[in-house]
Amino acid sequence: MHAITIPEPGGPEALVWSEVPDPVPGEGEVVVDVVASAVNRADVLQRQGFYDPPPGASPYPGLECAGRISAVGPGVAGWAVGDEVCALLGGGGYAEKVAVPVGQLLPVPAAMELVDAAGLPEVVATVWSNVFMIAHLRPGETLLVHGGASGIGTAAIQMAASAGARVAVTAGGADKLTRCQELGAEILINYREQDFVEEIKAATDGRGADVILDIMGAKYLERNVDALAVNGRLAVIGMQGGVKGELNLGALLAKRGAITATSLRARPASEKATIVSAVREHVWPLVVSGDLRPVIDQRLAMSDAAEAHRALDAGSHVGKILLLT
Repeated sequence: MHAITIPEPGGPEALVWSEVPDPVPGEGEVVVDVVASAVNRADVLQRQGFYDPPPGASPYPGLECAGRISAVGPGVAGWAVGDEVCALLGGGGYAEKVAVPVGQLLPVPAAMELVDAAGLPEVVATVWSNVFMIAHLRPGETLLVHGGASGIGTAAIQMAASAGARVAVTAGGADKLTRCQELGAEILINYREQDFVEEIKAATDGRGADVILDIMGAKYLERNVDALAVNGRLAVIGMQGGVKGELNLGALLAKRGAITATSLRARPASEKATIVSAVREHVWPLVVSGDLRPVIDQRLAMSDAAEAHRALDAGSHVGKILLLT
């Protein structure tokens, strides 16, 4: 088979479409013939040499895929050759085939294009695990999503709005904010021109956000705490704004707030299976009904992964960029 390899870390040109050995399914695994994968920020970090795959995972980038099962390993029940699936991966999505633990598989609804399903697993698992399983967003509460036009952001808007929450977003331009509004966001903040702390307080009569989903890390830490409501929860899932920041514990205590930080990729397979099972129970009905859909910005050939990474680096996209085999 062919896969995107990274012989040496570097820029997008470091991604090389190479011939590699086919995967073999282990105990409790299936092999999926990949029709599409999606580009995530973690793939960029891996390309740059900053984010190695977890032990035992495929060495190739790609945290999610969609395709058809072509082989079933020992100990597998409930899945068969030919099933159309999408999957959460520790790596290996940028390839023609990938071995996947069955606990990380999701069925593709009949009404959804198989290719587009590649844009769902990583984002819905991230949002569900952080916003709902950990931060316990409830109906009537306000969720602030930084990077509302990203893949994570576009999924978070739809999931939170469907759960009866009020959604606020930050994004870097009027066009992106319009797209967020179309998905269900009510409070629209242009971070290039507005202070999100002031805007979220103004929109909530001074109360602040009950839950904040943050991709920036250190750069936004102090302001995120300021933007929290009393009993608010800050869920950090990215470090695009740095890894070290000062935390005023007095301010956090005054809010009776909580800060959590998670990485989905490094979790053990058992934890990923728990999250995927919860996604199938609570989120997948929205996918089946069409109330939650992947937002796809571009579809490129897998061999053009370098172009896809340049597009992600440019930051002008809304939603997901897909790579097709």
